[in-house]
Amino acid sequence: MSTLALTGGRILRPDLTVDRADVLVDQETGKIAEIGPDLADAADETMDATNSLITPGFVNGHCHVAMTLLRGYADDKPLDAWLSEDIWPAEAELTPEAIEAGAELGLLEMIRAGTTGFADMYFSMERVADAVERAGLRARLGHGVISVGKEHEAAREDAETGLAFAREYDGAAEGRIRTAFMPHSLTTVSTEIYEEYVPKARELDVPIHLHANETADEVTPIVDEHGVRPLAYARDLGLLEPQDFLAHGVHVDETEIELLAETDASVVHCPASNMKLASGMAPVQTLRDAGVTVGLGTDGAASNNDLSLLDEARDAAMVGKLAADDAAAVAADTVVELATTGSAEAIGLPAGRLEPGAPADLAVVDLTGAHLTPAHDLVSHLAYAAAASDVRHTICDGRVLMRDREVLTLDANDVRERATAEATALVERAEA
Repeated sequence: MSTLALTGGRILRPDLTVDRADVLVDQETGKIAEIGPDLADAADETMDATNSLITPGFVNGHCHVAMTLLRGYADDKPLDAWLSEDIWPAEAELTPEAIEAGAELGLLEMIRAGTTGFADMYFSMERVADAVERAGLRARLGHGVISVGKEHEAAREDAETGLAFAREYDGAAEGRIRTAFMPHSLTTVSTEIYEEYVPKARELDVPIHLHANETADEVTPIVDEHGVRPLAYARDLGLLEPQDFLAHGVHVDETEIELLAETDASVVHCPASNMKLASGMAPVQTLRDAGVTVGLGTDGAASNNDLSLLDEARDAAMVGKLAADDAAAVAADTVVELATTGSAEAIGLPAGRLEPGAPADLAVVDLTGAHLTPAHDLVSHLAYAAAASDVRHTICDGRVLMRDREVLTLDANDVRERATAEATALVERAEA
């Protein structure tokens, strides 16, 4: 077997304690073979982790990766106006080539930020899958199904596209790509489409992922039309199975939190996007106290505006304390867990833990920066001080994706040039 040893550093164990140890990776199986002292002699190759912390790779539980093309295009608006006036008109001009270029840009950014797995909902997802395969990441992918503004047959065609992608690409990229059926939200997909296609998605045995309770304006129409809260409506449609995961969950009440805990459906918290769009503050501590699995996501780069889970962890800790009116809420260890095991469990990827037999999805964080000195508590540093630029190495499925800040699986200059050209052309088409 071909082996790689990460040597000279410290490791973040599953219980969030920190020890000095090497990590031996079996690159043929893509798994961690051993964790312990002095493993360099047991390896075919070594990677220096001196003055660094080896952590599980970060997992981005919800994003729209190709939206990197719209980063900074439309800022400082509430969600409904932002979508209807700027984002949807621009997205109507997207081409498959543009989506692939935007996806590669987002994958490049995530590799540089130590992210090894993510969930993505968008369009032309076969092009996103191709980019994921080249980049070497792990992903849960799905076509975003929308019925609002469409005739019923056009809406059915969109749902069929979602099913077909989920069926064809599950297990692609040597198993690194898994799929889901992804209706956009409870207000942008009709009851009729849900009633017809949720059972079909269940036959495929894939999760269902959607936006839910992101703003108060998404709650009121459902209550007015159906007489129940959104998540009760979702349950009546056959959603909220244990493998299902919801993005945002900002405006959930006590009964909906109880429903999530009862059904084992998960929530992916996107604090930066929720703050930027003034959507509100998700009750993360209350959700976790109720036993709900909570992950962490960036949402798209158009509403964040970056794809760093380290930035998101800090945001989650800060806004979580405000939401709970408690400085002890959403503590450092909580947000580190959200960014690793929480997201991995929420979206159903086999990642997030640093232990023998686990997938070798790893990030190595350089601790020599002034902002990470002194090293009283490295978990605190991950939550409150570390940045994407501190990540030295990124490994996924045993493969080195970035070594000493150089991404090895993508040509960074080419990716940036193509994405810039596609973004410029996209905006010109949208504003013509």
